[in-house]
Amino acid sequence: MNESPPLIVPQPRRTGWIVYSVIVTFFLFLSFLGNLVLFALVMGGGAANLGGRRGLYEEQYVDGDTDTRNKIAVVYLAGVISSSADGYTSEEGMVGDIKNQLQQAEDDDRVKAIIIRINSPGGEVVASDTIYQAVVEARSKKPVVASIDTVGASGAYYVAVGADYIIAPDLSITGSIGVILQSFSVADLMGKIGVKSYTFKSGRYKDVLNPTREPTDAEKALVQDLIMEVYDKFVGIVAEERKLNVDDLKAGLADGRILSGKQAKDAKLIDDLGYFEDAIEKAKDLAKIKKAKVIRYMAPFSLRNALRIFGKNEQAKIQIQISPEQLKLETGKLYFLPSNMFQ
Repeated sequence: MNESPPLIVPQPRRTGWIVYSVIVTFFLFLSFLGNLVLFALVMGGGAANLGGRRGLYEEQYVDGDTDTRNKIAVVYLAGVISSSADGYTSEEGMVGDIKNQLQQAEDDDRVKAIIIRINSPGGEVVASDTIYQAVVEARSKKPVVASIDTVGASGAYYVAVGADYIIAPDLSITGSIGVILQSFSVADLMGKIGVKSYTFKSGRYKDVLNPTREPTDAEKALVQDLIMEVYDKFVGIVAEERKLNVDDLKAGLADGRILSGKQAKDAKLIDDLGYFEDAIEKAKDLAKIKKAKVIRYMAPFSLRNALRIFGKNEQAKIQIQISPEQLKLETGKLYFLPSNMFQ
């Protein structure tokens, strides 16, 4: 008797649990991310509120004696001086970081002196003046020494004169007392290719520095008056801080020229020739202490700052070298910068 083969019924694929797992995992990830953001905001706000008591920055050993309670705090001023917030802990960028570090050094009774270590060609006028004012405030409470490394020119020199004492190597670049504002004109090029520009404005000076036309004589005079007003303040501060004659400065070295450390010493624009190690010894001398641990301030890891980086939409880029390409001026901004250090 022939037997029919057994009937095989296909079993349905059990994929429901996979879909369920994916959905659950997705929502768990969203929950984790939300909690992370909330935690970062809370901790970031807490750090800002407690900054006056605990300090915003961690200390890192640099040099000196480790068997003493005395400290010398080093605050670094490096690169073009700017109020940009990119890459800095404070919302005020470089300016805020330096101000906060100076404040932390002022509030710490163990810090007996402060060193401003400078390696900068200068930068924005307002940013330079703000840091200068912070240095002057710090020196009213504790000795401040400015230590110039390779470059401490223009806006960076503006900052340095706020210190009690300025030291620079003989081959360093400093000085460059002056103000610059840059613009350009494409009027001739537009005429050659048949392009016209139309500007509607409320007043005759509203489009000063408009690159699509040549500036008028009145506009040139207006901008030059502004430049000279800022320049007069710069020279006045240098004269007051360095005990020099304003008219002699304007007729001589305050014409924008850069100086070597040796030339600056001969002109009394700095106090002594030397290196960072000499600045440490001078800081101890001004503080009347024999031993000190030299420390710098470092921003602690912050989830808030990490999330700020992840939230940027800028295209990633890698720069291999430091070149004048990084020192291009923005049209309409006043700068304390040597003219040979930008394009």
